[in-house]
Amino acid sequence: MTEMLTHDSVDVVLADFFADRVRRATPLAEHYALLWRRLARSSEGGKRLRPRLLLDAHAAFGGPHPQDAVVAAAAFELVHTALLLHDDVLDRDLTRRGRPNLAAEFAGDASQDGLSPHAAAAWGTASGILGGDLLLSSAYALVGRIRSEGRAELTDIIAESLFRAAAGEHDDVAFGLGTAPATPDRVLRMMANKTGSYSFAGPLRAGGALAGASPQASAELEQVGIALGMLYQVRDDLLGVFGDPHRTGKSTTGDLREGKRTLLVACAEGHPEWTAVRHLWGRPELDEADADLLRAALVASGARAAVLDLVDAKRRAAVAMVERSELPTVLKRELTGLAVRLAERES
Repeated sequence: MTEMLTHDSVDVVLADFFADRVRRATPLAEHYALLWRRLARSSEGGKRLRPRLLLDAHAAFGGPHPQDAVVAAAAFELVHTALLLHDDVLDRDLTRRGRPNLAAEFAGDASQDGLSPHAAAAWGTASGILGGDLLLSSAYALVGRIRSEGRAELTDIIAESLFRAAAGEHDDVAFGLGTAPATPDRVLRMMANKTGSYSFAGPLRAGGALAGASPQASAELEQVGIALGMLYQVRDDLLGVFGDPHRTGKSTTGDLREGKRTLLVACAEGHPEWTAVRHLWGRPELDEADADLLRAALVASGARAAVLDLVDAKRRAAVAMVERSELPTVLKRELTGLAVRLAERES
């Protein structure tokens, strides 16, 4: 039932939502309608992980009004797309899911129209920021359609998820600029806030809230969600450097070229093998040969092995947390399976 709702009902809500926004934007400006069409495209192709978590939790607690849960799931997908757009702007990334992202598309349009590289980049950046802002406000507009009990709590959950996600993103930027030390513990804290909050804990709690779950259950959903989010992100750090770009849809040189202070780098810092090639890390002109040297150093320093061990440790911790909880049996089974899949995922 959840599979059907995730891939059909949620997508229907999103398609109707974007069609309405394109219709309303068209009389205002051609490029504004184009922005909404590209926002719709940006929301396509994801795993729909957040909707699935929300709907699974709602169903496990026997929640009534399943259509309200579908609308809430669509709202979380809008939040996710919004944060991806903002994240790409902050990281100056130009690809997402194996294709040019929204900012890159608008920058490309401007270049074709004869604008300077600086002006074209500014147009792309502005479009990415405004697009993300629009989707964040739209998530609350969708929540406003819900009439069942739990809507007020749902609004608070989204707000809290964004509050913590912003804390994690601010940490991430601070690490990159060197205004805060990127120790392994601090990087893990960033992961808990940036990914664990809105991608896992928020949807789980939202599904429970709409189903009338108890405060204890909500607290357990929060704890389990944060644990799963950290597991997801630790694995993501590995895939960002050692994954298959054809499967992940992301370059494996991007983090190295950007000088992103990932958990891998935090674990490698100070080791002679990493120190010897560290001058290559963060070079805008980094090529594949130099990236291979950095990857080799991450292996030789023991950083890759340490992060692989941490993936396994986080998986075991998440499974143990689920098993100790008093969550519904069917949800415990689904979350345990999810933890295994997150630890083993290649995309």
